[in-house]
Amino acid sequence: MIAMSDAQVHECLTDAGCSPAQIDQFDALRNTGSLKDQLRLLENHRRLLLDSIHSQQKKLDCLDYLVWNIKTAV
Repeated sequence: MIAMSDAQVHECLTDAGCSPAQIDQFDALRNTGSLKDQLRLLENHRRLLLDSIHSQQKKLDCLDYLVWNIKTAV
């Protein structure tokens, strides 16, 4: 396994939408070697992102339903 540099980890966390506070927290956990807590932090953020996707999908479904109703009423 190739270890990632701090800069690579920061870039990845930033690209994943982590806040500066989350990145600082991850750094602290990384420095203490707490893999379990690092993974928990990442899994929590992933869950938030997935919840956001599901929320946006529900909105799209509502719009699609409205468009379908308008088109079939004509």
